[in-house]
Amino acid sequence: MVTATRGEGRGMAAETIDAVQAALGRQGYVCGRALATVVFLSLRLGRPLFLEGEAGTGKTEIAKAIAAAEGRRLIRLQCYEGLDAASAVYEWNFAAQMIAIRAAEAEGSADRDVLRDELFSADYLIERPLLQAMRPDPAGAPVLLIDEIDRTDEPFEAFLLEALSDYQVTIPELGTIAAPEPPIVILTSNRTREVHDALKRRCLYHWVDYPDLERELAILKARVPEASEALSRAVVGFVQRLRGEDLFKRPGVAETIDWAKCLLALDVIELSPEVIADTLGAILKYQDDIQKLQVSEAKRLLDALASEAV
Repeated sequence: MVTATRGEGRGMAAETIDAVQAALGRQGYVCGRALATVVFLSLRLGRPLFLEGEAGTGKTEIAKAIAAAEGRRLIRLQCYEGLDAASAVYEWNFAAQMIAIRAAEAEGSADRDVLRDELFSADYLIERPLLQAMRPDPAGAPVLLIDEIDRTDEPFEAFLLEALSDYQVTIPELGTIAAPEPPIVILTSNRTREVHDALKRRCLYHWVDYPDLERELAILKARVPEASEALSRAVVGFVQRLRGEDLFKRPGVAETIDWAKCLLALDVIELSPEVIADTLGAILKYQDDIQKLQVSEAKRLLDALASEAV
């Protein structure tokens, strides 16, 4: 396991937990002290950060906020079923290699050994996210976001475990490439399956839950400042209550923000059962959930929300 830590004089890693929380806030990311603490420790200790939670709770957004606050490049590896090491690290530009072979043959200079060395050089290498993250950067080590790691399989997890242990990758034709400075690594999981303990042990862990009403209201104000106080409170209050319903997929913070933007685009100044029914596609993504929340149900939730405010 690499013991090198990031320089203590740069960015958020040199600040306090409060400073980290404030720096993220300036990027429009409103978080609690627990999350700010684990971010601070990840930056200070050079440990990967593993964020787990429901979709739409802001796991991906925190990587963007950290990159912006630190002034670093953000490199995103979007995980999917069947992702393998080669696809995550590099591939050869076969089209360009074929053109070079044809050109060498046409010129009559197709020396096999020389041509092979040329074809498998950096000129024909296409760098994928993991290799890009190992490269030096004048702005400092990049932020590597490994998004939705739970979508991959165990062999890729095992490969990733090795790569993150030594912060290096191997290309058979070129050798081992090690990062001069460990990247800031953030892994996210929607918990569609359990990620192996060995990978989690290499990371600092935090469960990203849905925010409470006041924090979600602060998030909405930061992301959609043009929304009025009354509309923002109505939107957040309704979504908070909606999450308590029996739904297949509860709306996340991302849906709250999208819904507020939709309402503003429609010049809505206050919620009504009819407006809610017309814009459900912004907050609910499954037809079964939408069918449950017809005008009468929307009115029931609105009435309950109004009674709480009294």
